[in-house]
Amino acid sequence: MEREITEEKLQKYFRITEEALKTLEVAVHEKSLLMKVAEDFLTMARSYFEDARYYYERGDYVTAFAALNYAHGFIDAGVRLGVFRGEDDRLFAFG
Repeated sequence: MEREITEEKLQKYFRITEEALKTLEVAVHEKSLLMKVAEDFLTMARSYFEDARYYYERGDYVTAFAALNYAHGFIDAGVRLGVFRGEDDRLFAFG
């Protein structure tokens, strides 16, 4: 059982989350009531991803890892809700 957040583990999750952010597509029409949800989820995912970079650069691996998990949580929640399209099951929990 692993009990520490290593450089390798962080880099793996940075890559996965960054690729997910680049490849996901908004799946609702721009006039849909769910467009605001899609925009909010995407903003939160991007913000947490940037927070993760901030903490990583300062050597705070625990907070960086937590922020990456929040970022990916918003991505996966958006896919599950149907506001994002994500087909790759390497990147999306519900792809």
